[in-house]
Amino acid sequence: MCGIVGYIGEREAADVLINGLTRLEYRGYDSAGVAIVNGSLEVRKKKGKVKTLSNDLAGNVLRGKLGIGHTRWATHGPPNDINAHPHTASDGSFALVHNGIIENYTSLKERLTNQGYTFSTQTDTEVLVRLIEDVRNSTGLSLGKAIRQALSQVQGTYGIAVVSNDDPDMLIAARKGSPLILGIGDGEYFLGSDAAPIIEYTRKVVYLNDGELIIVRRSGFTVYTVDNIALDKAIHELEWDLEQIEKGGYDHFMLKEIMEQPASIQNAMRGRLFKKAPYVVLGGLFDVIDKLKDADRIIICACGTSWHAALVGEYMIEALARIPVEVEYASEFRYRNPILRKNAAVLVISQSGETADTLAAVKEAQSQGIPVYGICNTVGSTIARETDAGVYLHAGPEIGVASTKAFTAQVTVLAQLALMLSNRRNVLTDKELKNYTKHLLAIPGQIQQVLDGAESILKIAEIYRYANNFLYLGRGPNFPVALEGALKLKEISYVHAEGYPAAEMKHGPIALIDRFMPVVFIAMNDSSYDKVVSNIEEVVARDGNVIAVTDAPVGHLDTLCQHVIRIPTTTELFTPLLSVIPMQLISYYIAVLRGCHVDQPRNLAKSVTVE
Repeated sequence: MCGIVGYIGEREAADVLINGLTRLEYRGYDSAGVAIVNGSLEVRKKKGKVKTLSNDLAGNVLRGKLGIGHTRWATHGPPNDINAHPHTASDGSFALVHNGIIENYTSLKERLTNQGYTFSTQTDTEVLVRLIEDVRNSTGLSLGKAIRQALSQVQGTYGIAVVSNDDPDMLIAARKGSPLILGIGDGEYFLGSDAAPIIEYTRKVVYLNDGELIIVRRSGFTVYTVDNIALDKAIHELEWDLEQIEKGGYDHFMLKEIMEQPASIQNAMRGRLFKKAPYVVLGGLFDVIDKLKDADRIIICACGTSWHAALVGEYMIEALARIPVEVEYASEFRYRNPILRKNAAVLVISQSGETADTLAAVKEAQSQGIPVYGICNTVGSTIARETDAGVYLHAGPEIGVASTKAFTAQVTVLAQLALMLSNRRNVLTDKELKNYTKHLLAIPGQIQQVLDGAESILKIAEIYRYANNFLYLGRGPNFPVALEGALKLKEISYVHAEGYPAAEMKHGPIALIDRFMPVVFIAMNDSSYDKVVSNIEEVVARDGNVIAVTDAPVGHLDTLCQHVIRIPTTTELFTPLLSVIPMQLISYYIAVLRGCHVDQPRNLAKSVTVE
């Protein structure tokens, strides 16, 4: 979950590193540091955000054309100057930055301590540095070979970058379970945990796979396996551009990404959804769609917001394609020894394509001989490369830690998948398919209508900004939206919130209702409307404050509820794409009003690349 950046070339490395760390800060912002090679190896690191480090460097500039940088999301040891990366060898000859977790660091540390090595930090990363030292000291191997041998003794995950004052023309990197990308310039190279620090300088990139190590010099690079076999790596072209990872005049990336949803959903449908037969063509699944349509069960694995999107997808696929669907937390899937029959299919969803638990689910399913298909946003990501087939969201980069446009893009792709499967299985008539297609194509314009009314949602947020607890309730495909609304509020406002199916309120949560408890109901004018209204009546009878999100005409809800947010009408299965927008805006505005750091909420990072 930490961010790594590296540079070798003719620019001042410190400038490239600080710029890259600033763009990577959504991956971790507990502390930051750089190591620069220029005759000697100089390291600067500071607790806090990258700006703190940048200010420190401004007063004492580091010169050099080779360096590495790191922005930390703490796992082992609290955030402070000492635990910040980079970590250096005992003799100061090399520096290393690390993303991941060395699971056997305790036993390695005990062994190395017995051999006389000392430790000044609480991190697992320093153990890796001492291990590399030990291998090099005991064998006389070059640094690259010592790193390779040390990594063979490591259990866990890592993405590392290393520089040494013994060789000012060498940058070394390796990965296992933690993403790394090499950007290729003209006589210069850029290393990053993702594309954000690279796209400003080049679009040409090489993706490192697990178990690969790369040695980069100004004259070129070579990629090796851990067994020291040289590899030929394909060069890819990044799809994103610099403008997409800038705020574009918005106060926060999250608000920008909320407002981008009409366009991002349109992009998720472009070239895939049609007004006439075949209605939906998902090119990435074209060659495997028959396997999917004949599956007797689809298991969807995901984490966090992607898990909520998967729950919406369960409603859609079962209703439209009539295939049984189970939604699993990826973090639990592989540890419960899942039973996977030969006619099952596994679908994994991840915005980043690097989520550690979701990648583990991929490997678990594939180990049982089950095909795995991916839905992700990041081209060239590990999930995109390791699944058997898949679909990109084309939502553009999502920088805000709290996912917004990725959720709606995921739901849009799942809706298209459900329609495509329905068509192949002859579940719906041509008239029904045409009607669903028409409604889905109308969603971007309808979302824009909701966004145009954001000012009224801000007014509601101003009233409830000091509430310490919220309850979110919905039914059918909007129950997952209630979960997502509660999650968004928790993530960025630090307000306790819970999501439930509306009917479950009577089975416990109703005990919490009083005049200090705002209750957000998703009360769509659909098959469950009357039942949800009855639940609202129960809350009102107990002095609860109700915020209703609905497409029902003006009437009973307006007299019953303190606040009513109206959204356009669509077919019942697609309502989550509209009802979630007020949830995002409520959480955003409350977070801003409470003075929270919206784009970088405490204790969270964008990509969860460690278990």
